[in-house]
Order: sequence, then C-alpha cells, then structure tokens
Amino acid sequence: MPELPDVENYKRYLDRHARQQVISGIAVADDRLLGKLSPTRLRRRVVGAQLVSSRRHGKHLLAALDTGGWMTFHFGMTGALAYVEASAEPPPYARLRLAFSNGRSLAFTDPRKLGRVGLADDADRFIAEENLGPDALDPKLSLARFRDIVAGGRGNAKSLLMDQSRIAGIGNIYADEILFQARIHPEKPLRRLTSPEVARLHADLRRVPKIAIARGAGSESFIDKLPASYLLRHRRKGDRCPRCGGPIETLRMAGRTTYFCPRCQSLR
Repeated sequence: MPELPDVENYKRYLDRHARQQVISGIAVADDRLLGKLSPTRLRRRVVGAQLVSSRRHGKHLLAALDTGGWMTFHFGMTGALAYVEASAEPPPYARLRLAFSNGRSLAFTDPRKLGRVGLADDADRFIAEENLGPDALDPKLSLARFRDIVAGGRGNAKSLLMDQSRIAGIGNIYADEILFQARIHPEKPLRRLTSPEVARLHADLRRVPKIAIARGAGSESFIDKLPASYLLRHRRKGDRCPRCGGPIETLRMAGRTTYFCPRCQSLR
C-alpha cells in the first residue's frame, strides 16, 4: 500500500508535470473509483479549471483548482500517477485520465481498484471529515505533542504508528522500519514506553520517511535505494538483521505481517 513517502513523491510528480495545467477533458474508465461522486459532476467541476497547487496529508493527496475546491486522491493498495501524451494509449490499469490543454494527460492507475478520487470544497474540512491525525512530517508534531498522543493512547507501539486518526501517513511497512530504527518491539505497550524510547520513536518517525522521500523510495518500490542498514531491505525469509546479524522474525498484528529483530527490539 502506498504510504507517506510514496504519496509525497506522487505530490512532487504532480507538481512537476500537472501544476498550472488547464484541464481540457476527463475520461473515467471505472466510476467505482469515484464512490458516490458522479462522473458528470466531476467533469463539470474540473474541466476548464487549472491545477494551481497541491497538498499532502498522510496518505491523501489534494490538488487545488483555480475555480475553487480541491481534487482528492487516495491510492488504496496499488494506485499511482502517470503523465503521458493525451493521444497515446492509456497506461495499463488507468481508471481515470485528466487531459490538459498542452496535449498531455495525467492518469490515475490502479490494478487492484481500491483507490479513490473525489472532490472537496475545503482541504482542512476534508482532513477532519476523514478523521486524520496530524501528518507524520508536520512541523507542528513536536516531541511534546507526540508525548501527549502516546500518553493518551492505548495499545502497542505499532498500532500507534498505524492509526491514521492519531498520526497520519505511516502504514505497515514503514511502521516496521521506524520501530526497528528506534529499537522498540512492535508489541511493546504504550504505557511501558520510557521517556527516551518515546523521544527515539518521535525522531525516527520524522527521519525515516524523509530519507525515503529524498532517495525516491516507496513502500514497495525502489527499496534498494534505502540505506543498507534499513530493515526494509531485509524483509525476506532467512534474512539477517543488518544491525546485529541475528535472524529477522515475523509475527501477525491486525492481520498484517510484522518484521522485527528480537535481539535489537527486545520486548523486555
């Protein structure tokens, strides 16, 4: 599933190719992508408008229209963006295409059909309605605020990172990496986190996604661009911990496979 680094790179891709472009047409190949929004209403709102800016919050990407309001994108499990010639064959699994007046188009591709595209009148209201917590890279997410989130929460360290209503942007894969870098066991209860552990967790919550973004790595793509010391490069059966050389182990948490090093991330 695309996580914060993927969506931030999609944002930069949209800014590079589609910002300031005038939308001359729209083709919806699968209207399930739109949920309750009708293709006709979407077409009326966006055709003739210019994409003037973008904003990412967690795993959501929003693109502002010069006519007012925002287009919203959530990438589900396999969504992505592709900028192509408008006259070219649609990219594989293209569910929606925005045609621009410059002869190019931006396609939303999604093999598993779990992404969605919508409209919002106000970005802040949309974020509130989606029940999203502060973005993991929001400068306002200070250590003091993070300590309050930890203190007010239940469950364990991994559930905290993956709960979009508490902190937005981190999914299963980057939660594992952040916990590995902070040397915290994924099942460690929040109430048992020490003050230094909370500080390390906050620091790596900020640091790990920034490094992934800078290197162009996502949750499942271009993993080899990450530092060799990252757990994400060792998520295969029989792999060894890049820090201590011990075996990597897995467990199931909320139906998802969690990778960790029992030596470096002791539950005791």
